[in-house]
Amino acid sequence: MSITLDILQIQAFLPHRYPFLLVDKVVECEPGIRLLGVKNVTYNEPFFQGHFPQKPVMPGVLILEAMAQTTGLLASETAGEELKGMIYYLVGIDKAKFKRPVVPGDQLMLEARFVKSKRNVWAFECSANVDGEFVASAEIRCAAVVE
Repeated sequence: MSITLDILQIQAFLPHRYPFLLVDKVVECEPGIRLLGVKNVTYNEPFFQGHFPQKPVMPGVLILEAMAQTTGLLASETAGEELKGMIYYLVGIDKAKFKRPVVPGDQLMLEARFVKSKRNVWAFECSANVDGEFVASAEIRCAAVVE
């Protein structure tokens, strides 16, 4: 069963808001397996004012953050009520790689694949691409914590 999520459903789980909410929609989700999200990159993103004014490029750290937000959505759809009322923190990034810059007008496709969870720490393999071309990948771990 594949699930899709709109921006309001995304905001119901992720605490991030503009300008730091970096997932616009979920086009595919198989709970416990994988999630495919979309970030539409536009010229009016606030980070483009300084990174870089003459040649705008989405910062790599924000691509990693977008992938991490995607893992939060997959964890939420996988665990359901189990994560309700918890804050989902990024706790580790390994093997991060970047190949191609992301620029205004790109549609960043964000994929998270569930690897395992143990004691509220979740592990994922993530990737990002634009028009089927590899942009970035990383192994990401997050922890669900009661606040």
